[in-house]
Amino acid sequence: MPRAAEQADSSHDSTFTPRQAAVLTCALSLLVEGGEKGLTTAGLARAANCSKESIYKWFGDRDGLLAAVVTFQASKVRPLGADEAALDAASYRKRLVIFARELLTVLAGDVSLALNRLAIGQASRPESPLGTLLVERGKHFVTARGRALLLAGKRQRHLVFDDANAAYSTFYGLIVRDTHLRLLLGDALEPGEEDFSAQAENAVNQFCRLYCTERSLEALSNA
Repeated sequence: MPRAAEQADSSHDSTFTPRQAAVLTCALSLLVEGGEKGLTTAGLARAANCSKESIYKWFGDRDGLLAAVVTFQASKVRPLGADEAALDAASYRKRLVIFARELLTVLAGDVSLALNRLAIGQASRPESPLGTLLVERGKHFVTARGRALLLAGKRQRHLVFDDANAAYSTFYGLIVRDTHLRLLLGDALEPGEEDFSAQAENAVNQFCRLYCTERSLEALSNA
């Protein structure tokens, strides 16, 4: 089973029940192993040991299942928790690092790469919904969570910016760089590049120098 799918049960979004998350984990594995043709309702029912009726009830038709798969994958980049409404500078910086590390881990995982390669290969087929789903249920989903994290930092006076979209675009670029594109093209990461914790730390350090308030930078330097 792909390493990304192995981790899915521990990080699924609260939108899905544990049983639904287990079924979607199987669906991700089938997609990675056999492409879009490898994901059938009958095959998923066998692999997940559930009925086809349950799959239709939970996710609807095939497009609904694909939408749930993409949403489930994107949900591994977790939102800001209710208990994180007020964080000091050091705790907020740690939260930025968590977001950056989870984003890199998801984008570099077998599942994300397989989904994106499938969508690229089907881009000329207007009847294929996968590309649209990856944008609407994947990219936009994660972007919304990233923007919410930055806006929380602004409210808590750790960050200063006028345009949340521009700030997030900068943050995303510092985190991902060309890593995702290289992996999509089959380029192996250099030694040390697989340490996403270090890459996340570096991205957050660079982002803080650009957007942190003087008060937060002083607090971080004294931490």
